[in-house]
Order: sequence, then C-alpha cells, then structure tokens
Amino acid sequence: MNFWDSSALLPLLVEEPTSERILALYQEQPEIVAAWTATVECVSALARLEREGRLESRTVTLATRQLQALQNAWHEVQPIESVRQLACRLLRVHSLRAADSMQLASALIAAGSNAREWGFVCLDERLSEAAEREGFNVLSDFS
Repeated sequence: MNFWDSSALLPLLVEEPTSERILALYQEQPEIVAAWTATVECVSALARLEREGRLESRTVTLATRQLQALQNAWHEVQPIESVRQLACRLLRVHSLRAADSMQLASALIAAGSNAREWGFVCLDERLSEAAEREGFNVLSDFS
C-alpha cells in the first residue's frame, strides 16, 4: 500500500517533469491512501500556479475535476485527534512545516505499526527524509 503526499498527487493533475514516472507508478499501483488535507493542499498549489500565470484557468478547472475523481476513489485519513497529537510530536522531532507534519501523521496512522511495509510517495525532500526516518519505504526518485 502507498501513502501519497500532495506533492506527488499534483503531477497526476497537471504536466510536470515528474508526471510520466508518477503516472506509471499510479497505473502500476492505483490504490491511494491520502490525508484529509491533501485536496486542500493540491487546490492551493493549483491556484498558486494559476495566479503566477503558469497555468490557465481552464487547466486548473480540469485538474480540480480530476482531483475530485481521485479523491472519490482514494482511502482518506480523517482529521482525528490521534492525527493531531502525532503531528504535534512530529514537529518536535523533524524539521517539518505544519501541513507536512499532518501528512506524515496521517501516513503513520494509516500504516499502524507497519510503516516498513508501506510506500510513501512524495516529491518534497524534507518530508521524504522524515518519512524515511519514521520507517517508510520512500518513493521519491521521479526525476
């Protein structure tokens, strides 16, 4: 099973240098586990790219629809108290931003005591490093 960080979901939605390899992984293993926050993070990234003029409005609209379809199919870790507590602990242990700590906490809750048996799909170097330290098999080399 793979947990997908929002940084890895974005190349499924819009063309990026990593899109081809990320899509190949998704086609090989289409079951996604994601944090409740992933949708908001992806929409935030899409909106930022649109504001910066790097994506057209129509492209963002299509990507948002595609994101909704993915979300309808994925397994989602909800924002429960144990995720919040774990995210707070992770902030003290790793050099993470708040949203990244929520992603990693969600992955840890989903994996239970089996992090070593899970993939962690991520394009963020700092989050990948923290996930590896927490025992995940990090899938991040998509360049």
